[in-house]
Amino acid sequence: MLSAGKVRRLSEVSSTGGVFNILAVDHRDSMRAVLMPDNPDGVTPRTMTDTKLDLVEGVGDLASAVLLDPEYSAFQAVAARALRGDTAFLCALEAVGYMGDPQARVTTVLEGWSVEKAARVGASGIKLLLLYRPDSQVAADQERLVEEVVAECARYEIPLFLEPVSYEAGGPSSPGNAQHGSDRRAVVSESARRLGSLGPDVLKLQFPVDTSTDDDRSSWRDACAELDEASPVPWALLSGGGTFESFRDQVRIACEGGASGFVVGRALWGDYVTAPVEQRQRLLESVVRPRFAELTHIAIDTGTDWASRFDLPSFDEGAYAEY
Repeated sequence: MLSAGKVRRLSEVSSTGGVFNILAVDHRDSMRAVLMPDNPDGVTPRTMTDTKLDLVEGVGDLASAVLLDPEYSAFQAVAARALRGDTAFLCALEAVGYMGDPQARVTTVLEGWSVEKAARVGASGIKLLLLYRPDSQVAADQERLVEEVVAECARYEIPLFLEPVSYEAGGPSSPGNAQHGSDRRAVVSESARRLGSLGPDVLKLQFPVDTSTDDDRSSWRDACAELDEASPVPWALLSGGGTFESFRDQVRIACEGGASGFVVGRALWGDYVTAPVEQRQRLLESVVRPRFAELTHIAIDTGTDWASRFDLPSFDEGAYAEY
């Protein structure tokens, strides 16, 4: 059963009907790689912040919430009033993004950052990215971290959006290239089952099929139904950096299969951030905003209310005294 605070905050980050249509700009390593593929380390903090705030200001009004990071966008978006007052935000907790060896990487919380601080700055939710395979040598360490963060989120009544990212055992060191192992479907579903049982409020999940090698839509539907059955909590689909067209089709099938919406990043704004600066406003109006609106329409029309996965609390007139 959810606490009253979590019910309220999950309502803040979802649209009418309890569906998530969330804009993700919390990327760090991966955004640097998009902005300057030949020299990611050459991307300045100012460029990172300006790019993120342009997206927040340009698309945030269409979103149920925006996913930000604590280094380049959360404090900056709040201080610059880039976020509308009726747009909630989630904040990332982990130290880094997708880089590092997935075979041995144990997620850490960004030094000096915490669930408490995210709540203090106004976040309505916490996001934690976790490179994860149930059969990994570091799976138990990753699960312990999840339990610790779950406890902290419960303390502050702020929902946790947990993002397990699977990879191929013994595959390439870059998880961006290693998410498409032959056992992806089984790994994504089992990860949802195991990690969902640890107490996160929402799972932010990969599509369970590698759509670059499998275009059988009946297979996609079967995999999403299997994933929905495996997950003990609501789940939203992450975009994972593929094409917009592919993600749009995935959102439709995932939501028809039980997902409660989507969280979209590079599949939405990848073309925008790589375009010359003088072309970006045109792309924002003609491409990015229509894309986001299309995804939102699909999700709201076919997605599952997150509240249907929980027992919601009820209170009498004396509840305040014991809360």
